[in-house]
Amino acid sequence: MTIRVTNTLTGEREVFEPRGDEVLLYVCGLTVSDPAHLGHARLWIHADVVHRWLEYRGHDVRHVENFTDVNEKIVARIGEMGDDEADVARNNVARTVEDMRALNLRRAEVYPRVSEHVPEIIDLVETLIESGHAYEANGSVYFDTSTFPDYGKLSNQSIEDLEARASGDERAEKRNPTDFALWKAGGVPPETVAEYRHEEAAPPEEASAGAETWDSPWERGRPGWHIECSAMSMTHLGETLDVHMGGQDLVFPHHENEIAQSEAATGERFARYWLHVRLLETEGEKMSSSLGNFWTVRDAVERLGGDVVRTFLLSTAYDSRQTYSEATVDEARERWERLERAYERACEALDGPDAYSKVADGDLRSAVGTATADFEAAMDEDFNTREAIAALLDLARAANRHLDGRDAYDYRGLREAVEAFDRLGGDALGLTFGPDAGEGEVTLAGEVVGLLLEIREREREAGNYQRADEIRDSLEALGVEVEDTDDGPTFRL
Repeated sequence: MTIRVTNTLTGEREVFEPRGDEVLLYVCGLTVSDPAHLGHARLWIHADVVHRWLEYRGHDVRHVENFTDVNEKIVARIGEMGDDEADVARNNVARTVEDMRALNLRRAEVYPRVSEHVPEIIDLVETLIESGHAYEANGSVYFDTSTFPDYGKLSNQSIEDLEARASGDERAEKRNPTDFALWKAGGVPPETVAEYRHEEAAPPEEASAGAETWDSPWERGRPGWHIECSAMSMTHLGETLDVHMGGQDLVFPHHENEIAQSEAATGERFARYWLHVRLLETEGEKMSSSLGNFWTVRDAVERLGGDVVRTFLLSTAYDSRQTYSEATVDEARERWERLERAYERACEALDGPDAYSKVADGDLRSAVGTATADFEAAMDEDFNTREAIAALLDLARAANRHLDGRDAYDYRGLREAVEAFDRLGGDALGLTFGPDAGEGEVTLAGEVVGLLLEIREREREAGNYQRADEIRDSLEALGVEVEDTDDGPTFRL
């Protein structure tokens, strides 16, 4: 029952030993400037499975996952997705939470947002200044990397190499090329907004005016990106985390800078185990909002269902390269259908008249035990979901072999198989077997709402506004939120 994890900090696979009775798990969450895509969902789902497996092995887990709701990319969407930065962020947080629920993610203990932790951020920056690890320059504050000898230890880089590769457009007010901002004076300049602006968004000058700023001991401004996660994680989980998870692209500079500022401020180790999820690739490039090569979570769930999406993303271990394509998605769909059908057949036989207490199939019962042992061994060895799903497929084959061509079934063996599907595939991997799997119902409900909105539009075009309003009111009474936009009505269940 020993869990081993690959720790980015050491580059080694290590025995997992939490510090106390609770496992403190922090996950670097989404910057809410765009709808979430499958690349984001890959991190979410693997973090969810880490949470589930730790609980399966008897640990209490305190899982905190943030939303970054203060960012220049959010400002660049003003006029397109909201009236100001806070409005854009709020709208995208709402959609993100909806996407999380559609993927059957367990809820984190809290989902802290940057905008509600500015006082803690300012306190942390002040601590770093007082201890000589940070300095103020023209209203901004920077972390002095020369004061932290271990800088570069997570990404396995020397500070000399980092300084040599620093870009030439660094601010002149920084002492060292590798120093990074803890607090940035002012707002978001229009030229920065222009870098990320979409065609439908407000002009850069107008959007820039909608950026949030806060008073500080230095100058009114905004927090730096890296300091945010340190402040939020320490607020809710304390000075030392057991597990810090995030995407592979965050190792440097984000997580490297988190370590430097956190350990400089507290004198304590910031995180004991660093787990990084490899990025989802498509056509040789990472799936990214900025590259435009993404598939949103909402579209994927509507087309495939949450269980196929989970099966796809769990078919590759978190620290292995994964490629999105029609072929890899089709493979995942076929795997899920095999698992689902075996489960349904086993339940039908178990609850039917031909399952007997004195019929015994030693091969089936042995297969349940073997599949369980293989599943647990895979998950204990660095959360290897690929091998865990292979064990479930072995269980499905054993159940089907028992059910094919028989007139009498082994009740006990089938019950053990169904319980293994529920315990391993359901509780541990988050798949939804049986009648509680609501994805088909949700998809059907969405299609019905879509048809009603089409009828409503025809009523409006015909001038029957009272009838159109009655349809909208009826939908809202059923929990369907309807919003009329320039591109037509949208809805949220």
